[in-house]
Amino acid sequence: MKKFSLALAATTGALALAGCVEMEDTGSAQGTPMVGSAYDLTAFEGARAGQAEGGIYALGYEAIRSQGLTTWYFNRSTGACAQITTADGRYSDVTMLPAEDC
Repeated sequence: MKKFSLALAATTGALALAGCVEMEDTGSAQGTPMVGSAYDLTAFEGARAGQAEGGIYALGYEAIRSQGLTTWYFNRSTGACAQITTADGRYSDVTMLPAEDC
């Protein structure tokens, strides 16, 4: 519940700060979000998948592909990519990836 509350707070803050995304230089044109930035989805780890998915879409992400219990989400406006694995109805692993991985 605590992680979900943090995820909800992060989503709310992300919507307010959507134009203030800091990007880390990874050598790619798009880069990947820095941890703690408005588009870093790692705060969703542990959240209930059904409830948190709306927050991910509200941040501008869309599901690009799925394989088993893993789904890749991509934000076209920022170039951010996230790989999210679900287990027991919760996001068990949330990993931010370079844009080209989506």
